[in-house]
Formats: sequence, C-alpha cells, structure tokens
Amino acid sequence: MSINNQNKKITTLPIAVTMGEPAGIGGELVCMAWARYRKDLPPIVLIDDPIRIKKLGETIKCPVKVIPVSKAIEAIEIWPKAIPVIPLSLKNPVVPGRLDSSNSSAVIASLDKAINLTLNGETKGIVTNPISKSILYSKRFKDPGHTEYLARATKASVAPVMMLVGPELRVVPVTIHTSLANAVRSLCIDDIVHCAIQSADSLYRDFGIDSPKIAISALNPHAGENSAFGNEEISIIKPAIEIIKAKGINVKGPSAADTLFNPEARQNYDAVICMYHDQALIPIKMLDFYRTVNITLGLPIVRTSPDHGTALDIAGTGQANPTSFIEALKLASLIYSKRSNK
Repeated sequence: MSINNQNKKITTLPIAVTMGEPAGIGGELVCMAWARYRKDLPPIVLIDDPIRIKKLGETIKCPVKVIPVSKAIEAIEIWPKAIPVIPLSLKNPVVPGRLDSSNSSAVIASLDKAINLTLNGETKGIVTNPISKSILYSKRFKDPGHTEYLARATKASVAPVMMLVGPELRVVPVTIHTSLANAVRSLCIDDIVHCAIQSADSLYRDFGIDSPKIAISALNPHAGENSAFGNEEISIIKPAIEIIKAKGINVKGPSAADTLFNPEARQNYDAVICMYHDQALIPIKMLDFYRTVNITLGLPIVRTSPDHGTALDIAGTGQANPTSFIEALKLASLIYSKRSNK
C-alpha cells in the first residue's frame, strides 16, 4: 500500500466508542465532546441507544443531534452534523447514577461490537467508556476489567499491559487489578521483563521514540535499603533489569519511588515501570488528572480509554469533565496513524 493510500485510509475510518456503564458519565462525555469540540476531533461511531443519547444531552443542557447508522463508515460524513450511533437496545430505561444489572448485557454487547468492527478494519480503534465491573460480573463478564476482556476477545498473542499516558509522564504498572498484598506476593521477574519489552515497543511504534529510556521503580521504601526493608529489589527486580538490558533496552533502576517522579527525574526517562497499581496511578493523576489516558499494549488493535471511572455520583448533572475522553480519542487516532505508517 502506498503512503497516499495509507493516509486516505487513516482519514476515512472512525473510532469506535463503547457505551460503558449507561448509568455513569460515558454518554455525557460523548455529548460534550461532540457539542463543544467536534471540529477538532477525529470522527467517532458510538455504539449505544440513540434515543438515550439524545435525551441525555437534553438532561445535561448540552443538546446534540443524533443519527442512527448501520455501518461505521457512515460516521465520517455524519460526524460534523450529528453523533453517529449504531443502535443498541437497553432492557430498562436508564436512571443516571443508579446501576441496573438488567442493562449489563447491552454494555457487553457494545464492547463486543466495537471489537468486531476494529478487528474487521471498519474502525481505527476503540475508546472504551468506563464500566462498573461489579455489576457486569452477574452476567458473562468474567474478567477483572476491560484490559483482560479485550485481550481474550481479540486473541492477543501476548499478555496485555496497561500504560497510562499524560502530558508529563508515562507509567506502566506490573500488577494491576489485585490487592496490594497479592501484588507483592505475585510480583515476578517475567512480568517485569514483559512490561518493559511491551513498553519499549510502544514507545517506538506509538510515540516515535527511536531509543526509549525506561526507569524501573523499586517496590520497598528506599529501594529496600540493602534488604533492610525487603529483598524484592535484590531477588526479583534487579535480575529482571539484567534480562531487560540483555535485550538491548535502555533501562535503569530499581529507583526509590519517592524520588522517581520529581521534575528533574522525569527528564531522564520516557516511561516508568511501576510495581503495583497505585504506585503508577497516583503520580500521573497528581500531575494531570484530566489529561491522563489509558492505553492497552499487546493487543492486535488500538484501544484507549479515559483514565477515570463511571462517576455515578455526578452522572446526569452535566458536571463531568470530558477532557480525558477527548485526549483518549486524539491518542487513539495518533497511534493508529503511526502504526499504519510503520
């Protein structure tokens, strides 16, 4: 395929956006993004109930136009004048802020449709709206979260890795949706190595960094202080770093987490591999909560998401901030473009 044809393909595909938890703020984010910023955003096709989206816009005083479509490609022409929606039925009317397990099947169906569209080359990638995992477990959703579900549904050849991207920082947690106690117990050399390899690949492919620099965080205070505060740095993290170095990746560590995220330290790396969920998410959200985006590495498709939850407490009020959703759309389009031109 020529570069010109590649660029034509890139500009004529929308991004699939999932329903997410309908009682949450996902639909509001779409309404706000279209009403206020659509001229600056890549076209999307939303998989949802078009009547719900229309009414939701009215509820939050952000009126939108909605046009049902049967094919994703129709979204390209429709996006400037309306939100293109592939219709999906909900079993019960949605009350913002109130979870209803009867609608869980539609949440999963929306995700499945987005996956199929993207695998079939009809959309650039997927931006997933936040879900309420606990209520989905009552249906056929058996995975800890979006990341694991997408890996299984797309038949990913490697284990998925979660990267969080903000304007000033990129982080990757080795352990994700598990308790802190279990994160420490399950930490292993292979997982650290895998996260570093996937991160280096993404930094090159998705962000255009030719020689990525990766920092590895310690697990314990003061990087273990020569085993005074724990020996995971010596028994697990340092051996992993040696393997990563042997693969030709520029990596340094383990570095004490309390000194790794200051402005001067951030100049020395392109991403940090963190040992557990909050070690990664606290610093990046502190730096820029609203512009942080979640990317799933290791999938055969592009997937990003806003890095926040369903926000049931403010759903239906119009108080939601669409910034992370908007950044997720932009990043998904950018990554698709870079991968298509490699």
